Amino acid sequence: MPYKLSATLTAHSSDVRAVASPTNELVLSASRDASAISWQRTSNSSFTQSAVLTAGDRYVNSIAYLPPTAEAPQGYVVTGSQDAIINVFILGSPSAEPEYSLLGHKENVCALNTGSDGTIISGSWDKTAKVWKNFKEVYELKGHAYSVWAVVVVDPQTFLTASADKTIKLWQQHKIVRNYDGHKDAVRGLALVPDIGFASCSNDSEIRVWTLEGDVIFTMSGHTSFIYSLSVLPNGDIVSCGEDRSVRIWRDGECSQTVVLPAISVWTVSSMPNGDIVSGSSDGVVRIFSPSEERWASAEDLKAYDMELANQAVPAAQVGDVKKTDLPGLEALAEPGKKPGEVKMVRNEDRVEAHQWDSATSSWQKIGDVVDAVGSGRKQLYQGKEYDYVFDVDIQDGVPPLKLPYNVTENPYAAAQRFLQTNEISLNYIDEVVKFIEKNTGGVNLGVGGNEFVDPYTGATRYTGTGGSSANAPQQSYGDPYTGASRYTGTGGSPASAPQQSYGDPYTGASRYSGSPAPAPTPPTSQSSFSDPFTGASRYSGAASIPTPAPAATPPAASSPAILPARTPVTFKQANVPAMQSKLYQLDEALGNEISTSPLVMSPEELRLVDETFTYLSQAIAQPAGRSNTNKLSPAHVEAIMAILSRWPTSQRFPVMDLSRLVVGLAPEVLSTPGLKVRFFEALIQGADWAEPWSPPLPKPRETNVLLLLRAMANSLQDGTLIGDGSWVNLILESLGQVPYEAFTKSQRVVLASVLFNFSCVCLREAVNPNLRSLHFSSVIRVLQGEKTDSETVYRTLVALGNAVRPSSLPCSFGFESLHLS
Repeated sequence: MPYKLSATLTAHSSDVRAVASPTNELVLSASRDASAISWQRTSNSSFTQSAVLTAGDRYVNSIAYLPPTAEAPQGYVVTGSQDAIINVFILGSPSAEPEYSLLGHKENVCALNTGSDGTIISGSWDKTAKVWKNFKEVYELKGHAYSVWAVVVVDPQTFLTASADKTIKLWQQHKIVRNYDGHKDAVRGLALVPDIGFASCSNDSEIRVWTLEGDVIFTMSGHTSFIYSLSVLPNGDIVSCGEDRSVRIWRDGECSQTVVLPAISVWTVSSMPNGDIVSGSSDGVVRIFSPSEERWASAEDLKAYDMELANQAVPAAQVGDVKKTDLPGLEALAEPGKKPGEVKMVRNEDRVEAHQWDSATSSWQKIGDVVDAVGSGRKQLYQGKEYDYVFDVDIQDGVPPLKLPYNVTENPYAAAQRFLQTNEISLNYIDEVVKFIEKNTGGVNLGVGGNEFVDPYTGATRYTGTGGSSANAPQQSYGDPYTGASRYTGTGGSPASAPQQSYGDPYTGASRYSGSPAPAPTPPTSQSSFSDPFTGASRYSGAASIPTPAPAATPPAASSPAILPARTPVTFKQANVPAMQSKLYQLDEALGNEISTSPLVMSPEELRLVDETFTYLSQAIAQPAGRSNTNKLSPAHVEAIMAILSRWPTSQRFPVMDLSRLVVGLAPEVLSTPGLKVRFFEALIQGADWAEPWSPPLPKPRETNVLLLLRAMANSLQDGTLIGDGSWVNLILESLGQVPYEAFTKSQRVVLASVLFNFSCVCLREAVNPNLRSLHFSSVIRVLQGEKTDSETVYRTLVALGNAVRPSSLPCSFGFESLHLS
């Protein structure tokens, strides 16, 4: 019997990227809507949701099932997410929280597989796979050059991995024992084939069946675009899916049936023990197809599905580039097809229709009307990662085009900055690149934030804290590689009073504070077309030329608006306080679970004081203007924070450091007790391991703690700050001068420049000790001499310098006549 629609499961609001169907009664799905869903069968052709599993707000891109244990009588659901965390949920548990969070990957976890003994294997964009037993990492599989897109447990000590580097590897424990070469593009899926070996699928549109010894048994062709996923049916047939909107069933090396779906991409397939096929696609729908008539959907539902399918638009690139006048009319459909899945285009009055031969019913099935371009929802691969677009950009005649990857969910300025820096092109052209992106992405709503690959504060490693407090800056969410499921959300900072540009700051994600910067030369633009460098199918048109880099134009002297003085400090006060609080308590609990670290846990009194601090901060953030907190913080709350910082390990201090940043920014009055602010910053400086060697690269936990310390320093120099005797400011400025400038990361340098800028704002309001001004000026000069690449750091530091040397009625004595910029 042919496969026909059995059930349609609709609840996800975005692409379904992964499905699993371990039993005939259970389906699991994972989606870009940040959720996973467990579905239970209620009748032959009906399923209902039994649980919605969430552990954050990032894409869930992979899913797997672990069999029941005494702890989990219904089994476990394992999910992999864009935040680099693997979460393990107990099916049927009343708790919505994951039972385990497996930490170790640094980027998107895009592949999961499990063994019958409870082994989990994961694949990630960080180019590694990891093997987990008893929910602890036992092996890291390092050897692929690009993202690991597919993983399989062969037995408890043997594993298969497939990568965007076009290779497949066989591992014995953590050692490579065999390489499989043959695919011409990224390998996207793997499945074990009983009594033979395994099958693989690729962006090269081929499926290969291999023995474990490396012999190719079959090479199956029929898909007309990327193949994303495959599974093996109980009878040994193979099922696959891909970018050509189809699910295909293969028997003995030949396609026996093609099932077309009304979606742009069919991302994933799995097989049930009864032979049914489960698919997940870009329209957010999970569909089940069955060869058993008793499990087919009703006649009305099947007819409605056929109508939905017939009304779809089919990209012309999927069926060939043929002139309409060369096509036959509807009479051509009287001739039977030559093979399953054959596509025929015919003219129907002024339309071109695509029909596909269904060998199971010996009839042509209309699969849609042919249009001229691939929908914007298709994904492209570039350097092993998925993007919505990969443009070819011509910068100069006779020079090969450059690749510009872009996702519609990311800030176009972040993408433009990445492109310019990668190709060593002047950042003066960032506006031109952004205009090009916006023109060629067809008016897609491009919100700030949501970058699929990099955190704009720390690059490829995902940062745990929050950005600055610019009131109108859009918020961004970041996955936390150290803490599991919690997410902190924050914004970038900018001086509110500074003249505003009309674009976002590509360095911090906030509104960039600037006056009228030097305009880049405006080049003539020309119309060019771009094809997908991987498939040649998708073409875009627009102003493609970007001028050859040229020296920046000289800024106009008199016509630009006044930038100086800039009086409003940059502060970093936004936060997801409940997430921060939850994670701090989770880390405290983890310390208590180990005998060696149990003495480090918070005492009941410290717990009470920390809880009161979080309550205060939540109210302060909710009511930033004229807040009326009834429970004010006291020095005892600060003492509790310092005590925790003094004894917790470096890798677990970051939520305490982040809490300190907020106390400095939102409760500055609590630090007014004489000497307390000095001791508090001494504790923070010690918490950031300031006295340790500064040999880059710093360990990631320390790098994060340093960044949070710098933000606390910036928050300490806010509106209304009084320097007083200056001892705490002296501590800050002297500490900054102790670190080699090159040891700071780019994100840290931006915040360092913000500290210097904030101090200059204080100098505009208050007569400051000349010794402090000299320390400040020395740091300014050091930044300007040391910074070679980051324009935002230079900009903030120059504004700080301009504020500091601006003539005013306040005493101003630097003694910098002998200092010169090189």
